[in-house]
Amino acid sequence: MTRECAVLLPGVCAALADPRQPGLDDTCLEKLLDWFRSLTWFDPTVELVQDNPCLTELLSSVLALPDPSPGILSFTLQLAGILASSESRFQLLQQEKLLGRLFGPEGPRGSAAWEDASVRSAWLKGVHSMLHHLPALHCLCSTGGMDVIFTLQGDPSLFVASAASQLLVHMLTFSLESETSKALSTKDCDWPGCAQMIVGHIKESLQSSSASHVEQSLKLLSSLFGSCFGSCYAAWTEVLWSDIAKQIESFLLEETVQAQPLLANLLLNVARSPAFCGTEGSFWALVTSALEHLTPVQAGPLAVGLLKLCKCPQDVRIQALTVLLQPLDCILRAASQPLECAGLLDESVSDPATVESLLSSKTSCAGLLCQTLTHLEKLLSLKHLRVDLPCVSLLHSLMTILQFCNGFLSPSSPLGSTISRNLINCFRVQKSALDVLAALSEKRECDTLIGNLFDVLLAYLQSPNTSPTVLKKTFQATSKWLVHLQELSSSSSQWPQTEKILEDVLVVLQKRLCSPCWEVRDSSLEFLTSMVKCLRDQKEFRQCLLSSEVLRLTENLLEDPESYVRASAVTAVGHLAPIACFAPDSPVTGNQYNRESIVAKLQEILSTDSEGFPRRAVISIFTKWLREGCTGQLEDTEHFVSRVIQTVEHDLDWEVRLGGLELVEVFCSQTICQLSQCPYAPVCSAVPSSPPQNELLRVFCRAKLFGFLFGSLCDCDKPVGQRACDVLVGLRGHFYPMSTLENPQEVEDSPAGRGIAWLQRTLRQGSLAQNFPVDGDVGVDFQDPESMMLALGAIDLLELHDELNKSSDHVEESPQSLLQDILAAVGTIEDNEVDCY
Repeated sequence: MTRECAVLLPGVCAALADPRQPGLDDTCLEKLLDWFRSLTWFDPTVELVQDNPCLTELLSSVLALPDPSPGILSFTLQLAGILASSESRFQLLQQEKLLGRLFGPEGPRGSAAWEDASVRSAWLKGVHSMLHHLPALHCLCSTGGMDVIFTLQGDPSLFVASAASQLLVHMLTFSLESETSKALSTKDCDWPGCAQMIVGHIKESLQSSSASHVEQSLKLLSSLFGSCFGSCYAAWTEVLWSDIAKQIESFLLEETVQAQPLLANLLLNVARSPAFCGTEGSFWALVTSALEHLTPVQAGPLAVGLLKLCKCPQDVRIQALTVLLQPLDCILRAASQPLECAGLLDESVSDPATVESLLSSKTSCAGLLCQTLTHLEKLLSLKHLRVDLPCVSLLHSLMTILQFCNGFLSPSSPLGSTISRNLINCFRVQKSALDVLAALSEKRECDTLIGNLFDVLLAYLQSPNTSPTVLKKTFQATSKWLVHLQELSSSSSQWPQTEKILEDVLVVLQKRLCSPCWEVRDSSLEFLTSMVKCLRDQKEFRQCLLSSEVLRLTENLLEDPESYVRASAVTAVGHLAPIACFAPDSPVTGNQYNRESIVAKLQEILSTDSEGFPRRAVISIFTKWLREGCTGQLEDTEHFVSRVIQTVEHDLDWEVRLGGLELVEVFCSQTICQLSQCPYAPVCSAVPSSPPQNELLRVFCRAKLFGFLFGSLCDCDKPVGQRACDVLVGLRGHFYPMSTLENPQEVEDSPAGRGIAWLQRTLRQGSLAQNFPVDGDVGVDFQDPESMMLALGAIDLLELHDELNKSSDHVEESPQSLLQDILAAVGTIEDNEVDCY
């Protein structure tokens, strides 16, 4: 602790203990506790308390108050726990008889203050902070503290109940670390003292007739096995599990027990423990039993968790997959025209009637299918799945679900008719099924159904009943399958089928681009952009696209009344232009897509659109074009960049200005590469006497880059200034590669020196960009190559870079400032003494 803080601390402690003072902001108290945590973490000695007696006086004063506020009492409990986190300070506070009065039976837990949840939570936090040495653990166990924690497990406040559970996990782990004195023998072992109390409580609660007690113990066990206990104490994990396994098994067999929903999470956490990495043993038999006896909704999370484990036995893994696939198997069987048509599975894990019952119910059908589909999507995203998915049957089932949902399939079986009625226009199931459908596009086994699949997708794209959110998902799935189809047709003779599908998709797209619903128009444009990104290199795709009306309709949407749609149209046009009007062999005829017209329209949006989204999209597309070399020769590009940045520098949207700086950065990089003799080699001379260097400066000055860059350094939005500084530092590194910067005195004496000196002062003061480029009679010519060369060499850009990259709280966020703020809040120091941060 610094001397300044030590001087201020007594006043702060006195103010905190004074009931006449107004309550302090909770944030200040939390920051004060954070400061004490850092002090005690780095210094476990007793001197902190001995040298600052005001701390123990604060604890005593709060205890002496007849009715302390919950906020101050909570703060005091947590502070005491933090101070008592080292054994030496704990013993000192015990001698002062403070800890017993705070955490013992005579403390707040026996008073009216205990009714406040924040006090109970603070008591738990204080105990948690204190329990880092055995004296604290033994003290708590001997003064009835364990019973308090057990009771708080069932607290009506979820925060308090969670804190109690976390504390018990910490105590059990700490007890094993500190109290175990001999090697463990699983045949003859005794839990250490505190651990024995916790384990005994768990076993007793599991056998309780109270459902809430059973639930609390199951939650505690899940937290315990899911923590470092399960991974670091494999032998103890095995012992604990052997003590409770029979009881857990009985819960599985008693189908009426309310604790069943918690069993899946518990078993999954136990399965992750190294104690059960072998494939033999009763544990995996219990997991198998759980997959059979839990309901499909309860077993689903357990099944998908097991499939992600690398050490799960193969037979258990197959059974877990079967549990996940059962609902989809039921869908296939119910939809089969001859009922003997095979489903997904040869046999079921649990009674198929249970799944049929859930799918037959309007209330549970959608929930079960959405959960199943979500789990399958997660599995399909895994790089290494240690079990084979029946992808063809799975795809068949997904198409059946989607046809049920839009009413395009009328099954003959009674079960199929019931499921169909339950799923009609069910948006949740449609979206989940389409997500899995998109994930299946990576699987080669599904090629035989690709024609049927596009029939289903096109039906959704064409149907007026498809909701905008479902349509967006359909577009996403269609885009992925089009890529797969294109890869398939390029390696086989399937182009006629591919061409027909592409034409059908583009016809639907044209209709959707004219939709009265703006969400549909927006999704359609996003789909178009996605297609162009993925398929632009395919000649056949370009032919189909450019011979359709899609380009004209997309250009029309640049004037859409909805700003989101205009922004998406800008992005789509930006991706279409390189293949429609920038390419020399563009097949487009007439004035459908004219290069000058497109550039002019986008520049008009950049300068006049009232919304930020379209303008951001334009600057992003211009940067993309520049990267891809779509803006022509150097002279054309120079004019293009100059015009864009003159528009952008006055934009009110900081993201647009930031985009302009990215454009400038790309232009600088490309120009240096074009004009340098060796694009990838550093410049050998520190003096820019060579023609390429002089020409570079002239190009940058003609494009008016330097005015934009130096002005952006003082932008009121920090990211803009940071990016501008990065660009200027990069340019200086090119023109002054050996760090041979200009002599400040020589610069001051040069003709342009006064202007450069003014610029340096202005940047240090952080003046706003509109102050550029004149300060009285002293100006800076940002289009003069010699002046800009001097500016790059003389201005300390690295110092400016450090200033711009400092966090917003760098001015003062110290403990001293915090203590001053607290004293100011309670009115004990003058305002001008406060150093607020």
